[in-house]
Amino acid sequence: MLSRGDFIFTIGYDGPAAVIDGQAKRRYGSLSTKELAEKGFFRAAYASAVWSKDPKDLETVVEVYNRISGSSLSPDSSTHNSALNRLFGVFPIEVNRSIIL
Repeated sequence: MLSRGDFIFTIGYDGPAAVIDGQAKRRYGSLSTKELAEKGFFRAAYASAVWSKDPKDLETVVEVYNRISGSSLSPDSSTHNSALNRLFGVFPIEVNRSIIL
């Protein structure tokens, strides 16, 4: 399983390895889910919420996203095919290797 920092800053996959944005990870990896969302890093914030599996993190991301974007998304479904997964491009998959760029 990838670390939190690797998971939230994954930008793609090269076969069985996750490709990580190393610069973003170093600069923003210590921020909480809410801090990432408040800074507008919604994909990273959502990935952090998915990684933590904490419903409160998911609610926080959706609340901040709705406030800033004027949307009315709901955090009610966090299944693999949810609208939020598609919106942010985050899908929880098992990867054990990472390549940091």
